[in-house]
Parts: sequence; structure tokens; C-alpha cells
Amino acid sequence: MRKVSAGIATSVFFFLAPGMVAGLVPWLITHWRFQRSSWDPVPLRWLGAALIVIGVIALVECFARFAVRGRGTPAPVLPTEVLVVSGLYRYVRNPMYVAVLAIVFGQALFFGSEWALIYGACVWGACTAFVVLYEEPTLRRRYGEQYNTYCRHVRRWIPRLTPWRSS
Repeated sequence: MRKVSAGIATSVFFFLAPGMVAGLVPWLITHWRFQRSSWDPVPLRWLGAALIVIGVIALVECFARFAVRGRGTPAPVLPTEVLVVSGLYRYVRNPMYVAVLAIVFGQALFFGSEWALIYGACVWGACTAFVVLYEEPTLRRRYGEQYNTYCRHVRRWIPRLTPWRSS
């Protein structure tokens, strides 16, 4: 897939997948208004805001990397031509999911919404199931030992402190 085509397809997928999961659904839950909650959200609002900003930056970086370096998209129907193991992927195997979760949980904290926290837990469960049951087996079939080596060195959800450097 050419970089231009990959960029267009990736942009469309960006709005369809994380745009819905980390944008539309949280808005439907919170209407992006501060909620009354059973905990005092004021000290957590700063943490929530930081998670949102970091998550959005990481998500945009990862999507751009898939189009430019991988010459494909994060969408399973238009996968990358090469395994992407640069950028944030040197620290954690699933930075896009981690970024989406940061945005979702960040909004829950920022707006003080228990329902958004519950939604975030559901998103985490769905991401984990998708990664374990579909994505990892698919990547193992597509990239073989290259992906297995990557998995041995880079964790699924918890980032490394130092970047992994493939040989």
C-alpha cells in the first residue's frame, strides 16, 4: 500500500475506531460536563487532563507511524506491510490501546464520572480479549519469528523503561 493511500485509510479508521471509543461514547456518558461523584474529583482532574493529552499525542503518533513506516493501517482489513517496532512500539506492544485507555480513563477522572470509569474497564476488557484472541495470533501468522522475538522483549500493556532495540 502506498503511503498516501495508507494515510487516507488510516485517517478514516482513526475517526471510526478510537474516535468512537475514546470520543463519542465518553461524550454520550459525560456530555463533557463535570459530574457529581462519590469521590472528590478535584485533585484527580489534573491527572485526568494529563492522561487525555498524553493519550491523544501517543495515538496520533502511532497512527501516523502505521501509515508512514508500516505502509498500512491499524485496521485489520488493511494491515501494515511490515511489522512496526519503532517509536512507542519499542516500549509497549500495544501503545494505541494504551493511548485509547488513557484518554477514556482520563475523561472519567477529569469529569468525575463513575459510569465513564466502568466504561473504561469494559474497554480494557474488550481490548485485552481482541488482542489475545485475534490480533496476536494474526500477527504471529503474518510476521512469524520476527513477532515472537518482539513479544519476548516488549510487554503487552506495561511499557519498558528503556526502548527495545531489535538486532
